[in-house]
Amino acid sequence: MAFTGKATYSAGTTLPELAEDVSDLIGIISPYETPLLNALGDPMRETTSTHHEWLEDELLPNKDAINDSTYTDPSADTDFVVDNGSRFRVGDQIQVESSEELMLVTAIATDTLTVVRGYAGTTAESLTDNQVINILGNAALEGSDKPSARFTNRTRRGNYTQIFTAAVEVSGTDMAASQLGLSDEMDYQKQERLREMVRDLENTVINGGQTASNPEGSGSVRRSMKGIVQHISTNVFHTGDSGFPTGTGLDEAKINYVLRQIWENSSGNVDLIVVGGYQKRQINAFSADSRSYGANDTTFTDLISVYESDFGVCKIVTTRWMPQDAALLVDSSRIGVLPLAGRSFHFKPLASSGDYECGELIGEYTVELKNDAAHGIIRDLSTS
Repeated sequence: MAFTGKATYSAGTTLPELAEDVSDLIGIISPYETPLLNALGDPMRETTSTHHEWLEDELLPNKDAINDSTYTDPSADTDFVVDNGSRFRVGDQIQVESSEELMLVTAIATDTLTVVRGYAGTTAESLTDNQVINILGNAALEGSDKPSARFTNRTRRGNYTQIFTAAVEVSGTDMAASQLGLSDEMDYQKQERLREMVRDLENTVINGGQTASNPEGSGSVRRSMKGIVQHISTNVFHTGDSGFPTGTGLDEAKINYVLRQIWENSSGNVDLIVVGGYQKRQINAFSADSRSYGANDTTFTDLISVYESDFGVCKIVTTRWMPQDAALLVDSSRIGVLPLAGRSFHFKPLASSGDYECGELIGEYTVELKNDAAHGIIRDLSTS
């Protein structure tokens, strides 16, 4: 061995004699998970236009409400006004919610019903304004002519696509140089930008909005899609609303109230409850008082992943991009995140005008949310 003049224990302990010790893995700390997109899954089809449309329909309604506060004798009046007289037919059996009395409709004049009170041996009860009326069914006369045809009109709904882009540019030197933790700088940059774009897609799917003017977009107007939160307009509940369970904290009473409203007024099958981190902790606390552990248990579990109620079995999805004061209750079978045909996320190489390689990551997507009444949202929940 050649003489170095150094003691054995100190040989090779100073730079530049030591080789660098760097892991081959690059750690990423920024969040980029997309739990809602994962729960919804890949769509079965693509959209073929920047304005994607779908058809919705509904059955003839079998509920209405009293719109009359001028009774002289609320327990005996045979005429009263309703919100929508066109929903009724002569021969309908009707019943006010929370009442045992049956009534039979004998005449209809616009929105005024003439009825037989205490029908079928029931006892007449007082009627009040805004009471909900259930239409049980129509009793037709034997041998009578067909009734007037009634039908609903199909409705076209739609949403616009939104373009997501990110540029990638790597110098010739970077392309040629040996890199720590990776073999190809261009591929690495593509992966990073793609993670960002998918993250932004989920955020937009939840919270995105559509411009009120020129939503179709142009070279000077940006086209944006309407997200799930903005789509829902029927079952929107705020803490403090009349009839809504009291308090601002998320609890079972509020979840079940919304599930019941959706169940009563639509055929929606809510199977996802989408919340942020704080509201997820509130859901985990639903069963806190009933948890028990044995003396030998070494694992403490404080987690609810699936909530099963009388109105459906719901998977809990926790996403960072959900508004912290809100909880979404959705029927995932009626929601799709669709790419424009041939425009799912992809890389497009671009011509270089110098000593670098460049390109663009592009994707164009929209949200299809069918039957707004099949979904619900709770807002203004406490966040601390």
